Amino acid sequence: MLTAIAFVLFAGAGTAIRLLATERWPSGHVGTMAVNVTGSLALGLLAGTGEAVLTAVGTGGLGALTTFSRFAADTANMSHTRLGKRRGRAIGHVVNTLVLGIGAATLGLHLAG
Repeated sequence: MLTAIAFVLFAGAGTAIRLLATERWPSGHVGTMAVNVTGSLALGLLAGTGEAVLTAVGTGGLGALTTFSRFAADTANMSHTRLGKRRGRAIGHVVNTLVLGIGAATLGLHLAG
């Protein structure tokens, strides 16, 4: 029961932080990238913790914090701006997010190790 309550609390906090970062950050896609990279780092840091922590913090909090749908929407919006002349920017956004996210997760795993 305690894990379920913690899950709900962490999920609520993750959602609130994501909303602030993605809706109020200038150029919303930067906020989306920031929460996704931060979530990757935090999940790496959780390596080796117990099942209850992974459920509450990893799945609840970080699952609510990170967002694939917003990442996809941001990328699609970038590629369709100015009659598709910004496709390079959209591709750069995808590459940057993936490289930074994988790097952050790796750093988190290393620090947790």
